Amino acid sequence: MPMRTRAAALAALTVAALAAGTVLTAPAGAAPMKAPWPRFLAASELPPHPSSTWTASPVADGFPAELAPCLGEGVPAYDYRHRVFHTDLDTGAVQVTVVTGSAAKGKALAALLDEEIGSCADRIEQSDPDIEAEGRSYGSLPVEEGARVHGLHTATSWGATDVHLLSVGRDGRTVTVVGWGQMGDFDDAPVGAFKKTTTRAVEKLY
Repeated sequence: MPMRTRAAALAALTVAALAAGTVLTAPAGAAPMKAPWPRFLAASELPPHPSSTWTASPVADGFPAELAPCLGEGVPAYDYRHRVFHTDLDTGAVQVTVVTGSAAKGKALAALLDEEIGSCADRIEQSDPDIEAEGRSYGSLPVEEGARVHGLHTATSWGATDVHLLSVGRDGRTVTVVGWGQMGDFDDAPVGAFKKTTTRAVEKLY
């Protein structure tokens, strides 16, 4: 997906981007992990859409472009895998999972990703004056080693408005990030259902 800046890319992150399936390959030096891999979310485990069913792509290697606007720079080199989901309308989702070398490394990676997501709105506004961004914290979830849920809203000078929910969770050395997005604002975000999706995603890591 062409990107003028990370901020402009995020503002354009509608279902077309979420369904594209473009992969950012992990940097050289990432050690490949052997099977078995943790299980990924199924389409039926995503927040229900009021008028469309979810479709899940096959699990693929690499870090997904759908999360690049907030996490595409400085993500540590690991053997990431991901799955992209889409509806027939303007809603899409993505999950990326990585198995690190130890629980300590998993904890450090989860903390880094959570910090990057938490500061994403500020970085968007600093990088592009045509975009207003607001981040929200929706708190932590008591599942395995924990998960945190964030919201992000962007509005552009040309009228585009998008809302996203993002979460980071960990079970031991395994970390997962789940993202959901559509056109709209915070009132359109299914926070309660997304928390259930995040809980399920972390439960499936072991």
